[in-house]
Amino acid sequence: MSTENLPQSPGQQPRKPRVAVVFGGRSSEHGISVVTAGAVLRAIDRTRYEVLPIGITQDGRWALTADEPERMAITERRTPSVDELAEPGEGGVVLPVDPASREVVYTEPGSVPKALGEVDVVFPVLHGPYGEDGTLQGLLELSGVPYVGSGVLSSAVGQDKEYMKRVFTSFGLKVGPYLVVRPREWARDQAGARRRIADFAGEHGWPLFVKPSRAGSSIGITKVDSFDGLDEAVAEAQRHDPKILVEAALRGREIECGVLEFEDGPRASVPAEIPPPDAHAYYDFEAKYIDSTPGIVPAPLTDEETAEVRALAVEAFEAASCEGLVRADFFLTEDGEFVINEINTMPGFTPISMYPQMWQATGVSYPELVDRLIQAALRRPTGLR
Repeated sequence: MSTENLPQSPGQQPRKPRVAVVFGGRSSEHGISVVTAGAVLRAIDRTRYEVLPIGITQDGRWALTADEPERMAITERRTPSVDELAEPGEGGVVLPVDPASREVVYTEPGSVPKALGEVDVVFPVLHGPYGEDGTLQGLLELSGVPYVGSGVLSSAVGQDKEYMKRVFTSFGLKVGPYLVVRPREWARDQAGARRRIADFAGEHGWPLFVKPSRAGSSIGITKVDSFDGLDEAVAEAQRHDPKILVEAALRGREIECGVLEFEDGPRASVPAEIPPPDAHAYYDFEAKYIDSTPGIVPAPLTDEETAEVRALAVEAFEAASCEGLVRADFFLTEDGEFVINEINTMPGFTPISMYPQMWQATGVSYPELVDRLIQAALRRPTGLR
């Protein structure tokens, strides 16, 4: 679907595409999603698009919110929430479930439903489960509404670090050593699970990183330096996901690369390097978003290393059948080998986030980046493709 072929009445000028920016959500990354939405709302060209902000509260209610991006920023080391931005009342926004209609409706107890108009494309800026993991994408597929970013399977693979690594391995991409502890194993045989982790540490050494399998923004991750801290690390990870991942520490440099879908296919940005943060044990949530530890853009790599990591980022994008955008994270090990750590199908998108910074350094400004993502979504049909 192109912007020139939007529905219109005879004799009328073509109307502007209507973009629903959906943000917030039920995951532990709710606040960062709100911050991302504020940046996207500021960047959307209002001369080209109409905008409908829709927030999802932490208890899952779809709420109509004011178009006030200045209220969606981190203040005093605290992230905002949809509950603070939602219009007063108990009303909720309902997307259509009939592909023949894209009419969005606002309903409130005891009141007649109010039509909010048709939506041409959804820009979902949710991070983590219940939004970035294929669940929202499935709803939009059922509704027949185009959306920014990867589809159901790619989003699910990109969210679940275990299956992400399995996919990458099957395509010949190198991943670091890891093991998975499933919730049933931990519930039935904690002693056996601890022995497996101890054997893993004996093979790969300490420290280990214990993390939720299906979370992002470095939330719930603990760097464990000995067996004594293991149970506490598992409990912290399971606060966010009952399935956990245990990874060996890789000695090397952290390198990131952005992938963006152009008309002729995906292209990679210049890479960035994440230096070890001075005040943090590793690049955790506070280092990323609260203290805004700066990355180095472009990364100080050789021409050969830069070309290699850009090619690997596109390979990862294609391996997971991604669409729209991806941030691919690598380690450049001490022996000069790139090891892929993970991809993010909806990476941090705030002005200080690495994904837009890498594209800025590549020659694509933040507003152009947002526009390209919307246009790619409008070109792409829903359904099997």
